[in-house]
Amino acid sequence: MPAAMAGTTGGGGGGSGRTLDCRSFWKAGAFEAASAPSREFHDALEAGDFDRARVHPKFLHTNATSHKWAFGAIAELLDNAVDEICNGATFVKVDKSVNLKDNSPMLFFQDDGGGMDPEGVRRCMSLGFSTKKSKKTIGQYGNGFKTSTMRLGADAIVFTRANRGSNITLSIGLLSYTFLRRTMKDDIVVPMLDFKIQDGHIVPLVYGSQGDWDSSLKIILDWSPFSSKEELLQQFEDIVGHGTKVAIYNLWMNDDGLLELDFEDDDEDILLRDQDKASGGVSKAQKEIVQQHISHRLRFSLRAYTSILYLKKFENFQIILRGKPIEQIRIADELKFKKVVTYKPQVAHDSQVVAVKVDVGFAKEAPVLGIFGMNVYHKNRLIMPFWKVLQEGSSRGRSVVGVLEANFIEPAHDKQDFERTPLFIRLEAKLRQIIIDYWKEKCHLIGYQPVDPQLRSQYKAALKDSGNPGPKSQQRASTNRTGGHTSNLLPETYDDIADVGLTANGAGSGVQSLRQAQGKSMEPAGLDEDSVDIGSDGTLDPNFMGKLSEENIALFTRREELRQRDTQLRQTISQLEQQLEDTKRKCTQLADDLKVRKSQQQQQPPYI
Repeated sequence: MPAAMAGTTGGGGGGSGRTLDCRSFWKAGAFEAASAPSREFHDALEAGDFDRARVHPKFLHTNATSHKWAFGAIAELLDNAVDEICNGATFVKVDKSVNLKDNSPMLFFQDDGGGMDPEGVRRCMSLGFSTKKSKKTIGQYGNGFKTSTMRLGADAIVFTRANRGSNITLSIGLLSYTFLRRTMKDDIVVPMLDFKIQDGHIVPLVYGSQGDWDSSLKIILDWSPFSSKEELLQQFEDIVGHGTKVAIYNLWMNDDGLLELDFEDDDEDILLRDQDKASGGVSKAQKEIVQQHISHRLRFSLRAYTSILYLKKFENFQIILRGKPIEQIRIADELKFKKVVTYKPQVAHDSQVVAVKVDVGFAKEAPVLGIFGMNVYHKNRLIMPFWKVLQEGSSRGRSVVGVLEANFIEPAHDKQDFERTPLFIRLEAKLRQIIIDYWKEKCHLIGYQPVDPQLRSQYKAALKDSGNPGPKSQQRASTNRTGGHTSNLLPETYDDIADVGLTANGAGSGVQSLRQAQGKSMEPAGLDEDSVDIGSDGTLDPNFMGKLSEENIALFTRREELRQRDTQLRQTISQLEQQLEDTKRKCTQLADDLKVRKSQQQQQPPYI
């Protein structure tokens, strides 16, 4: 925790009494709104107070319910920092701090972007205002800051430093649902303070009256974690040059009175406490593997989710979570037998032709784990992770993972889904077809029997020609036959054709014919999901699913052991070869020395 974030203990009113009665986010909006007396309403009209639309504080909470998922709200704040890369941002920090007024935890974000001048911070605090019109920026609605901060906690305070030429400004803004609720406000009031650097000194910057400035200062000191103007200014000490810091406090709790965000279980991560960590594995060993996979961990681990949040790896920018940089993962780089499919969506007639590249392949854990789904990005930002465009329970598409960037459709406001427009529905159908086509072409590479009957027979013939399986393999194959049904897994699980010796001397013709059949089977034919019939030989019988899973795990483990042993043997061979070379050199030197000595002895006169 940065020292500046902690501040110093002081007086003022921000103790435990400055919190809401209800600390559960999904219940905090259920309260009766205060109504202004008719006389007050009349006086306000007379004073010209109502020449603008008013927004009730309850709207802050209603607006934030667009985020069903707390990590989606955190991603919004990360997006704001990423959008600042064009202004020189090199990092964004996410960490826990402590509100010393009541020792409660705070969540804070800090970046070294361009910062906001007084006008910019007011735009940030305004509802629905945005200047982000670039095709490269992620934010566009001007609503992300309000929805995200209010989804994570009841209150947020912003510190921002901007350097516009020779004009250096410091601004502070408080967005406090607690303040608005506890003081029964019927309009959203956002107190702000501005300062400027003049001759090396921090000087208050007053736009209205001094009384308004002093009133804003008092509200911020009463309702924020800081008790004096000096503590507020101390927050700028680690903002070098320019940048922004956001502290969110009075974090929301679950129904059990525990914080939604768990800071204790992992010192290098932030976890979601109430996420279901159950897995679909049929055995303890498989569940352990599933629970370590990123498709499962992203649901409750911020580090896992953030590692795949952006499609392209940053060159000069880091996301630092609790003091440790996030290691970005490109899902497409994790696939095996990867294939690139180009999709041209039918957008508006007057639009330019759009070509979308879809990377599709098997997860590196295939076929042990049935992880599958499409990862859809928009403007570099992950919108739908491991989206299951195929129904679960079928072997079709098992372990097939895809990645694409769909900039031709617009995401929903929470950036966790897309609006179900006709364009999106066509995309879903196309991705379903891509997965089925890929499965039909490649499933035998991870141990499944080919879907195409001709390809299946040729593949079995190629296996047979490459060397008859031993009794153990035949026995294993026979045990996979139960109740008249046959497993769609081959006797052994293979990573590639080369691994089963299909490139051996006796299998050349089989491999060639297999590849030719593959080429024919993948010709465009308008494949539809319902038109693919695998049959009993292509579907796993649920009665022995557990047995097959255990067997696959054992094979996977055995394969890893053999790989490690192969690596060790290669190292041993290399060492022995080096020793052999050293011995040869020594032998050559000794032989040369022996020749020299013999030559010297022959040249000496005989002893008389």
